[in-house]
Amino acid sequence: MSTALNRPTKAGVPLEEIVSYLDDILQTAATPDYPGAVNGLQLANRGTVSKVAAAVDFSTETVTAAIEQNADLLLVHHGMFWSGVQPIVGRRYSRLAKLFDSDMAIYSSHLPLDRHPQIGNNVLLARTLGLEPSGGFARFNDIFIGVQGISETPTSVLIDRAKLFSTGHGGNTIAPVSLASRVTHRWAICTGSGASRETLDEAAHDGIDTLIVGEGPHWTAIDAADCGLAIIYVGHYASETLGIYALAANLNRQFDLEWVKISAPTGL
Repeated sequence: MSTALNRPTKAGVPLEEIVSYLDDILQTAATPDYPGAVNGLQLANRGTVSKVAAAVDFSTETVTAAIEQNADLLLVHHGMFWSGVQPIVGRRYSRLAKLFDSDMAIYSSHLPLDRHPQIGNNVLLARTLGLEPSGGFARFNDIFIGVQGISETPTSVLIDRAKLFSTGHGGNTIAPVSLASRVTHRWAICTGSGASRETLDEAAHDGIDTLIVGEGPHWTAIDAADCGLAIIYVGHYASETLGIYALAANLNRQFDLEWVKISAPTGL
């Protein structure tokens, strides 16, 4: 973990100093990820940062909003290269041109941010829902992306909390389970595309009775019900708002940088 850094003047913080700090606290180089993630600095600017914008996705909408807010660093969870290699033409060219003209840097963090033990999407969603993690969940290579724990919480209460959270972040909660007097004893969380064959099998292996995810294929709801697993879908976008905003707030504390939230819900 980095030690406290000297706070610069209002003229701006050196971009390389911010990138070094982020790479350190997020363990960017040591965290495996999907090829399209390209974690870390994805686009440089002329060298200094005076205002940070934070958004879940890199898109024309979030870039435009960040520029309107006079930010010169945009933090995102899903970065510039998520869709793979694409020709820089049309809207992609226009978006890049806007970035160059506004001197905007882009920093992206996917799985490093998902799994962070203090400001990660999974741990923050757990605590938002009144749950305290006690272990890892959703293994990916040699790391755990998500979290799990124990509770004595009525499942209906968790669903109500998830609905309140999701609605506040432009999402929609779906919980295709029969509640009755059901109580959640062992829970697990994997934000984003968290429902998969692998996570359902892992939940069964770990004795999880309630799985909370961002989204998943339709069949996962059927399979979970057949296995007696309650599954709560809080929305992919909504489930991944917490970490990126916490990351920007961390930069504010570390470097005294102004920051702003960019909200661009996808409805998914």
